[in-house]
Amino acid sequence: MLDLSPLLVFFLGFRFAGLLAATAVLILCTLISLAITYRWERRIAIMPLASGLAVTVLGGLTLWLQDETFIKIKPTLVYLLFSSVLLGGVVFGKPVLKYLLSDALQINEQGWKKLSLRWGLFFMFLAVLNEIIWRHFPTSFWVNFKVFGMFTLTLAFTFSQIPLIKKHWIEEKK
Repeated sequence: MLDLSPLLVFFLGFRFAGLLAATAVLILCTLISLAITYRWERRIAIMPLASGLAVTVLGGLTLWLQDETFIKIKPTLVYLLFSSVLLGGVVFGKPVLKYLLSDALQINEQGWKKLSLRWGLFFMFLAVLNEIIWRHFPTSFWVNFKVFGMFTLTLAFTFSQIPLIKKHWIEEKK
């Protein structure tokens, strides 16, 4: 819920006060969410931290320069960063997802490579899709897509990876 609440506040801020106000509350809620996460878990996962940094920097530029472009390219830059890290790990034989998710998933090396490759390509797809949508559709459409469309696509993609995970699952030895 902590990860989703800034997005919902962003959506409501946009609905009632426009993109600049929504950006300001997004920055504030993201920082609060990160602080609460750190207080509870004594750590912040790398993906929310990278996204929070991007929200703060690009959202800050949006507010300072009164230019919507910066907040609109934030998803593109974050997804390209994630994609580059994941695909680079695959190329160099170090599947990054293994280091991020090995506590939760027990899959073999081939599974980690495939999962990292798929997520890297998926993040690249989302980056391209974000670029197409913010450049060719009204801001209201982009906000709805950012809040609801990207979440739905990510959820659907996550569930679509279950067969791969099952195929490469390593049974615990007793």
